[in-house]
Amino acid sequence: MLLQWGQGDNNTSLVRAGAVWQWDNQWFDRGDWRLSGYWAAEAGQWRSTNAAGKRKRFTDIGFTPVFRFEQQSLSAVAPYLEAGIGAHFISPEFNNADRRFSTVFQFGDHLGIGARFGERHQFDLGYRFQHLSNGSIKQPNPGINFSQLNLIYRF
Repeated sequence: MLLQWGQGDNNTSLVRAGAVWQWDNQWFDRGDWRLSGYWAAEAGQWRSTNAAGKRKRFTDIGFTPVFRFEQQSLSAVAPYLEAGIGAHFISPEFNNADRRFSTVFQFGDHLGIGARFGERHQFDLGYRFQHLSNGSIKQPNPGINFSQLNLIYRF
């Protein structure tokens, strides 16, 4: 289970929930470190306040493959770095005063850092910087940046 909370440009905040599926593959398995990854399926809501003070809500549905360089030892805390690029659909089309997306489809790329902890490393707490834009498929393409806190619980 995945929970996210974030704050972005133009008084925009987000909350998301989702599911993660760990990959079976591992690469560069050297000592205590490995390259692995997971699939993330997310759904959530953006809330934004425009210049006139009117609040707007937008639905965000995304699917992202995430590569993770992580410590695999069973010490109390296992740090990691991660990166992912996925597809997001924002509905209705984001239009908030001085920032308007020209498509509902957006690429979502992120870089993150965090740590796994718990008896089975079932908890995962991290920070993520995420940028969403349509990759210049259509103009305008202002994009938006979010700083996010993430919590993952693995059953």
